[in-house]
Amino acid sequence: MLVPIPITCFVGAFITDIAYWLTAEMMWANFSAWLLTVGLIFGVLAAIAGLIDFLGNRRIRSQSPAWPHMLGNIAVIILAFFNMLIHTRDAWTSVVPVGLILSLVTVLILPFTGWLGWSLVYRHGVGVAR
Repeated sequence: MLVPIPITCFVGAFITDIAYWLTAEMMWANFSAWLLTVGLIFGVLAAIAGLIDFLGNRRIRSQSPAWPHMLGNIAVIILAFFNMLIHTRDAWTSVVPVGLILSLVTVLILPFTGWLGWSLVYRHGVGVAR
């Protein structure tokens, strides 16, 4: 249940970064900073829950999508952390160009890790009571 929150926040941060880039309206940079912070908090909570599942069950670790799913999500959390730090700078330098690029890369990784997570649940039955 934690997973949709960081996904929504990171996609929202990318959208608000684009809005700031196009308008230079400070409100959008503030929205991005808050979305990244909330996304990172819930992303870390989701990562802890996922890591407990991953380390606690040998069957999960043996599934082929599990490792790239975990590594991709760790990459997203690391990128979001640095993006959050960059968004603490003053307006224009907080978004253009590094913040926008980090938001884009984060959003591009999410469908890949989401597909792998879907595969773990619906193809391999991870987390499904039978």
